[in-house]
Amino acid sequence: MFVLSGYEYLLGFLIICSLVPALALSASKLLRPSGKSAERRTTYESGMEPIGGAWIQFNIRYYMFALVFVVFDVETVFLYPWAVAFHRLGLLAFIEALIFIAILVIALVYAWRKGALEWS
Repeated sequence: MFVLSGYEYLLGFLIICSLVPALALSASKLLRPSGKSAERRTTYESGMEPIGGAWIQFNIRYYMFALVFVVFDVETVFLYPWAVAFHRLGLLAFIEALIFIAILVIALVYAWRKGALEWS
C-alpha cells in the first residue's frame, strides 16, 4: 500500500501527534467556564492582588542567560544518542563528538567573556 515500506508506524505516530493537541484544545474549549466578568479578566498572582502592570521590560542579560542554557540543553540532546551508541560508532564518531564539544566550549568561553553568565 505504501511506497516507502517501513514508514507506516511513522505515519501513525504523526497522525496521533496531530490529533492529541487538537483533541485537548477542543476538550478545553468545551469544558471551560464561559463567564466574561471583570474579575475573571484580572491578572492572577498566587491569590494576591496584582502590583503594577503586567508589561515590564526584562534586562537583556536574562535573555542571554536563557540562550546559553538552551545551547547547552541542546548539547545534551545531541550527546545522549551518541553516548548510547558509543560502542558501535568507532573512533571517527568519537573525534566528531570531541569537535562538537570543543565548539561548545569555545561558545561557553565567548559567552563568559562577554558577561552573559553574570546575573547581577
